[in-house]
Amino acid sequence: MRIRRKMAAMRIDKARRSVILDPVDPDFYNDPYPAYHAIRADLPVFRWEHYGIWCFARFEDVNALLRDRRFGRQILHVASRDELGWAETPQHLKPFYDFESHSLLELEPPVHTRLRSLINRSFLSRQVERLRPAITRLANGLIDRFEGRGEAELLSEFATPIPVIVICDLLGVPTDMAQQLLAWSHDMVAMYQARRDRAIEDRAVKATVAFSAFMRDYITARRKQPKDDLLSALIRAEEQGAKLTEDELVTTAILLLNAGHEATVHALGNGIKCLLEQNIRDGIDEACVEETLRYDPPLHLFTRYALEDLDYAGIRLKKGESVGLMLGAANRDPARFPEPDRFIRNREPNPQVAFGAGIHFCIGAPLARLELQVALPLLFQRLPRLALAEPPRYRNAYHFHGLERLKVEF
Repeated sequence: MRIRRKMAAMRIDKARRSVILDPVDPDFYNDPYPAYHAIRADLPVFRWEHYGIWCFARFEDVNALLRDRRFGRQILHVASRDELGWAETPQHLKPFYDFESHSLLELEPPVHTRLRSLINRSFLSRQVERLRPAITRLANGLIDRFEGRGEAELLSEFATPIPVIVICDLLGVPTDMAQQLLAWSHDMVAMYQARRDRAIEDRAVKATVAFSAFMRDYITARRKQPKDDLLSALIRAEEQGAKLTEDELVTTAILLLNAGHEATVHALGNGIKCLLEQNIRDGIDEACVEETLRYDPPLHLFTRYALEDLDYAGIRLKKGESVGLMLGAANRDPARFPEPDRFIRNREPNPQVAFGAGIHFCIGAPLARLELQVALPLLFQRLPRLALAEPPRYRNAYHFHGLERLKVEF
């Protein structure tokens, strides 16, 4: 069941090097790739008027900027708010941004280096490989629950529980809290959607406060009864060498829980949809998984700050100015991927950037890859007659490119 959609309304102004494209247009977020091709052909470096930032749609630029140390996720370590012309953080948002200030995702060296080194070992490929049997048991158990019904909603019944339960187990957080953790996480990441209002902000702050309080209490309990899990290892690091403050410990644990499932849920959902539309049911190996990540990645826009005044691709950027790196567009660039709109299951080479690149390359990529490599082939092996029961639609959350639901029959 291949769904053809019309291209989103868009205006490309070459003279002004700008693009008017609404990221909440359903025609766009359901199928952004035609717009990406049009932009890349006419104006690969452009000012996206909705966001008010310069954006890059070519693989060459996105890959280079992800690695360029003149750009970073943090700016206030090299410039003051006054220097940048920024107003103070609104009082009602302070709890959220105070929390974010300790996030590995938002930091630059040397703090980023210190925090990443503490958790990197647990996410190395050889370390996560030991989780393969547990992920296999989990995936089989989930399929057992709906196999006899002949139908299922795979986003909630399969794609969501796998990464949530796996990251909870890895950290040492009780899996019976999974639904609450999911709710808090969804409210927090909503802060990054294309359009947000005060209600979204208030829910994000409320979730941040509640999640942080839960994690502080849980860390206190873990100090008294440490176990063989990542959270206990981080607590030991904090106690032994003052390498980790309690605020950093709380934020890091929550970041791992949030990042450990948000993108992987969408990668699984998008991957299942892709394989069904391509009528691929067997031989789903590592190369095939990589192609699903290239073909329809779960994250489409990632931003960076210019850490100094500089020129790039004919654009003069001021210190503190944001740029947008279009991962989804880069992964469909014909200059890097021949026949980019064709799913080639054994594509080689396949330097897709779904997980980013450079020092902020996704630390959980080995775990996400393993979950996909186990869950996708197992699902199709167990349910050989799997088919879409309705046209799948994507969520109205452009940068997190994932489905609302995935109804199937078998």
